[in-house]
Amino acid sequence: MRKIKFIVIAVFAPAAILFAGAPAHAADPSQNLAARAALLADVDSGLILFEHNMDLRHPADALTKVMTLLLAVSACETGTANPNDIVVMTESAYYNINAMSTTQNILPGERMTLLDLMYSGYVGNANEACNMIAEHIAGSVVRFIEMMNELAEELGCKNTNFTNANGQYNDTQRTSAMDQFIIFREAMTYPLFVEISSTFRHELGETNMSEPRRLTNSNLLMSPNSKYYYRPCTSGMASATYEGGYSLVSMSEANGLSLICVVLGSDDFIYEDESVDLRNFTETQRLVEWGLSQFSWRTILSTVDLVDKAPVTNGAGADFVNLRPESSIELLLNNDILDEDFIKTVTIYSVESGEALSAPISAGDVLGEVTVTRDGMDYGTILLVASTSIELHRLEFIRMQVSDIMASSTTRNIIWTLVFVVLGYIALVIRHNVLRRKRIRKIEDAKRALMEERQNQNQNQTR
Repeated sequence: MRKIKFIVIAVFAPAAILFAGAPAHAADPSQNLAARAALLADVDSGLILFEHNMDLRHPADALTKVMTLLLAVSACETGTANPNDIVVMTESAYYNINAMSTTQNILPGERMTLLDLMYSGYVGNANEACNMIAEHIAGSVVRFIEMMNELAEELGCKNTNFTNANGQYNDTQRTSAMDQFIIFREAMTYPLFVEISSTFRHELGETNMSEPRRLTNSNLLMSPNSKYYYRPCTSGMASATYEGGYSLVSMSEANGLSLICVVLGSDDFIYEDESVDLRNFTETQRLVEWGLSQFSWRTILSTVDLVDKAPVTNGAGADFVNLRPESSIELLLNNDILDEDFIKTVTIYSVESGEALSAPISAGDVLGEVTVTRDGMDYGTILLVASTSIELHRLEFIRMQVSDIMASSTTRNIIWTLVFVVLGYIALVIRHNVLRRKRIRKIEDAKRALMEERQNQNQNQTR
């Protein structure tokens, strides 16, 4: 086996962290981080680029609404609910909502579509809308909360517990940066969730009890008129409470990357001129900018790359065949990591077994494999296939055809029988010819004797 340098990887587990491999010249995002917990991770691979106290249990607050909307859009996709369902607001939807809670003043008896309630609950941050969604989807808020916790457990959340559907502060309702990444990443797989969560402003039509409502998303990174406006940010949910501080879960897309950033328990910073910075927004932007500058997707190995060659016997005009990977490899890497840092070990099956690889060979035939490692970590094994077809040499083809024919015991028996028959026939012909010549000689001898006898008689008569 030979060792050649390159790289390959499947999908990093969410717990794989490459922050430790960041280049020395990159600003450390953990320096002066204004948050109790934070996490930056890639959506596609699940790779965690940066984390700080990612498993710290923290008040969920309004980030709860991500799970509420996730369950609602999931119900719509499975057919147990429909965005066009007409929902009548109940008095029970206001149960346990305090006077300071954020609402859209949806009144008991007011008729709205489920879709309007979803926009009200998520974009408009309306707690009563979330409760009404819960009643419509599950029959009761209590059952809906059970569904929230069941899904959180199913997704692998370890530090999340929901006690309400709307995010109103409760000292037992907790989550973590890691769990929020898991939940938001799952939610972003639903087109309707993406549509609603990426909306900064939305207007609801009038209802039987209300004029049109204008909703504004609390994620100011999406606001073109805000000092926090950050173009790469496409969606998210912000939260602010006295107990939990300022939090934000958001999605940003740029440079071919899709990053989810979670900031929990940030604060506000008041300048001397009494202007204020909400640092859930500024810290999110700082973390995302760091990720975009330090990481990128690279095509490390392509299906057109020729990795090695395998010796071939009996080939028409070729004594080897090039090998290429069966599939291309893309990897999200810290820009400081070099392709040369990865080692590939190539195994050619015919060489490994000691058996000659003989033509014909078809393009795409699996002839080997390559195992990739870096710093002792195994990144998997990729099959290697023939890049071209190799035809069998014509004379060798004839010889092999004969060999194949002779390989059959029945064929050999028939051939030997024919040989014996031919030899027997030849023997008979030879014997026949020998006897015939003997007869001819006898006849000729008899003729000569007769002629001599007649000559003698003629001589005697002449005398």
